[in-house]
Amino acid sequence: MDDTRAALLKAVDDRFDAEIAFLAEVTSHPSTRGNEQSAQDFMAGEFAERGYEVDHWQIDVADIRDMPGFSPVIGPYEDAVNVVGAHRARGRGRSLILNGHVDVVPEGPHDMWDTPPFEPRVDGGWMYGRGAGDMKAGLAANLFALDAIRATGHQPAGDIFLQSVVEEECTGNGALACLQRGYRADAALITEPFAESLVTAQVGVIWFQVHLKGLPVHVAYAGTGANAIEAAIPLISALHEMEHCWNAADRRPASFAHVGHALNLNIGRIAGGDWTSSVPAWCVFDVRMGLFPGQDLATARAEIEDTLRRAARENDFLSRNQPEIVYHGFQAEGYALSQDKSETATRAIGTLEAAHRHVTGRALDKLPITATTDARFFGLYADTPALVYGPRAEAIHGFNERVDLESLRRTTQSIAIFVADWCGLESV
Repeated sequence: MDDTRAALLKAVDDRFDAEIAFLAEVTSHPSTRGNEQSAQDFMAGEFAERGYEVDHWQIDVADIRDMPGFSPVIGPYEDAVNVVGAHRARGRGRSLILNGHVDVVPEGPHDMWDTPPFEPRVDGGWMYGRGAGDMKAGLAANLFALDAIRATGHQPAGDIFLQSVVEEECTGNGALACLQRGYRADAALITEPFAESLVTAQVGVIWFQVHLKGLPVHVAYAGTGANAIEAAIPLISALHEMEHCWNAADRRPASFAHVGHALNLNIGRIAGGDWTSSVPAWCVFDVRMGLFPGQDLATARAEIEDTLRRAARENDFLSRNQPEIVYHGFQAEGYALSQDKSETATRAIGTLEAAHRHVTGRALDKLPITATTDARFFGLYADTPALVYGPRAEAIHGFNERVDLESLRRTTQSIAIFVADWCGLESV
């Protein structure tokens, strides 16, 4: 295998300019939620060009609504499409899912970027652009790792499923739809940008909206009305008090025991009112709240609702007009790979550790993260260890998002060696 590993490293190097060009092309597609189709068409074309069996389908909510891990959606789903490229092996090596998401978060005001977010550029060893790091670089690493294997005259001796999914940034229903479609494997590798570290645990996430009704009057008589926007302020304060309690040391599981503030609450959007000189009759604010692995979703929702009801009772108007809570988007449980003591998980982690060390000369760092990924679907609902390992990126979800290209090169090499060792190789 030493000669094969050396050949794989060289094959990645030989194709790295092509990998950068691929990343620039896929990053140029503005694949925010609902607009992923052109990027997915591109991915399907790349899979087909390489001879993979291509499955390109529209997600049907009815197919996944009753599955564990489903998150509720608002609005139509006719624009939600997944793509899977399948390599079917002749041999009986271990199988693998290589997963990545093509959807990106909104880019925000373009004048706050140094250059247009969907016109990727390379500067100082970094590629800039919305989604370059989170996580189209991971899609590139998955694809070009397999290209490198093929360039050595081999192919994986186990089945490989290259997944390019949507909805990771808001529900995870794209990965869930892959499970519903029947894509299963011995292990999954998700190339999210966590700086060439292995994610040992990740938080869950709940999204919800709080709808408030006020009493509109002319501002000249503001004291006789009820301001729905101002009523949101004490409710937000109460939610932050709950956040503090959830992060208490005695509520942290072992995987987050030394993380002082793993669960973050964010007021991501707020809207309300109709006229500057009218006391606002309505307000809606959107909340993201983290939760620990093992924390029950239903219990968490009940605590959120109780927190809001108690805070509303302190307001004379809201005590008689309780806030309405609407759950949409993430209803995601936390997942801890570190809790999976199965032989398969141990072997998969060891195989990745060895590949990483061969490429970098360093031990594989392991860390819990305060975000969520699609790993939970494989780990919690498909009895499949899910490894999260990808290149270094900065400013994800922010302005001037960027990915370290040398880190991408190393990640691609590590994945190529991991696939070769995990699946075994056979001649093309």
